[in-house]
Amino acid sequence: MKRTIEAIQGMKSAGGKIVALTAYDYPTARILNQAEVDIILVGDTLGMVVLGYESTVSVTMDDIVHHTRAVARGNRTCLLVADLPYRSYTSTDLAIANAQRLFEVGAEAVKFEGCHPEITQALVEHNLPVMGHVGLLPQTADRFRVHGRRTKEAQEIFDQAERLEEAGCFALVLESIIRPLAAEITNSLTIPTIGIGASIDCDGQILVLHDMLGLFDRFTPTFVKRYADLGKVISRAVTTYRLEVQQGLFPHPDHTYK
Repeated sequence: MKRTIEAIQGMKSAGGKIVALTAYDYPTARILNQAEVDIILVGDTLGMVVLGYESTVSVTMDDIVHHTRAVARGNRTCLLVADLPYRSYTSTDLAIANAQRLFEVGAEAVKFEGCHPEITQALVEHNLPVMGHVGLLPQTADRFRVHGRRTKEAQEIFDQAERLEEAGCFALVLESIIRPLAAEITNSLTIPTIGIGASIDCDGQILVLHDMLGLFDRFTPTFVKRYADLGKVISRAVTTYRLEVQQGLFPHPDHTYK
C-alpha cells in the first residue's frame, strides 16, 4: 500500500511507529519497499556515505536531483522525501525553485534544516509539502553534540518545533536531542516527530542506511544500532572472487556458455 502524507500523519493518532530510512539508488529503494518501510529520505548524507565528501555541506542540488530520480524509479510504496542541501533555500524563491526540481523527478516532499517558517509556508502554499528538522543541524553545526541540555536551548528548540508546525510542516525530524525534550515536543505537536538520536518517545525513527548496515566506517554516532556488517560481508565476497579468478576457479563451467 502506498504511504501518503495523510497516512503518515494518521499513524501518530493511531499510535503506530513510523519507520524511515535513507536511500540513494534504485536497488536500495526496491529493497526498502519490500521491507515495508514507511518513508524514504534521499538525504544530503549521501555526500559522506556515497560521494566521499567530508561533510554534507559539499552536496549540490544536482547531486540530490540525480539520486532522487534514481530512488523514484525503484519506489512504489514509500513516501519519498528529498533533502534541500546547504544554501539551496537561502530565499523563498530559491527554495521554491529547488523544491520544484525535486518534485519533477519524483519527490513527494522536501526536508530542510532549521526554523524557517516563512519558507515553509511559501512551499506549502505552492503545494510542496515540507518535513521540518530541528535539534542538531549538520549543515551549519560547528561540531556534533547533543542538544537541549541547557534550559534556554531546549526552549528554543521547542519553540522552533511549534513554529514549524504552525507554518505547515507535515512532520518534524528531531536530531540529537535529549529524551525529555523529544517527549515534550512529541506530546505537544499534532504532527509526527521522527527521531534520529532523539529517543524512543518520538513517533518514528530514521537512520542513515549505510550506518545501520555497516557500510560506512569513518565514524558511527552513539545513537546508531548496527543491524548488519555488510562492509565485511562485501569484503569477504570480493576476496573470494579475487582468489577464484587468480586460481583459475572462476568462471566455472556452470557459468560458461556452451
